[in-house]
Amino acid sequence: MMNRPLTLWISLLLAAALSLPAVAADDDEEASEDSEETTESHTEYVEMRPSFVTHVGEPSERPAYLKANVSLRVGTETARDAIETHMPRLRHELVMLFGEQSDLQTLSGSEGQQALRREARDRMNQVLEEQQTGEQVVDVLFTSFVIQR
Repeated sequence: MMNRPLTLWISLLLAAALSLPAVAADDDEEASEDSEETTESHTEYVEMRPSFVTHVGEPSERPAYLKANVSLRVGTETARDAIETHMPRLRHELVMLFGEQSDLQTLSGSEGQQALRREARDRMNQVLEEQQTGEQVVDVLFTSFVIQR
């Protein structure tokens, strides 16, 4: 005959083992809900052509130029139309933003470029909001980024 503490432990282990599939099923349901959310979201890229070429840095005897290829990541199917409709204004905002950059050392580093991407996204979203499009740019991507001094 088994002693009582051992029987109690075995009973607890069996109860825990029997409840595991129910807990795993709950986790599977949550995981499938999360995956449905990600599959339902839409990602599209809008390339801004032609490339941007503009002066950067402080005015000096030897000017510096920036050449950048820019793509916009959007999250809705209708965003492309809004962006294409307002492309001249969006390009203008980027040309102005690039021209405002005076610290070439910072701009040459990854942190400076990340900050520039965030500022570009914010300015683009401000334009889309002003135009009451109901659309937003999720991210601004530099597919090439070259500074020539």
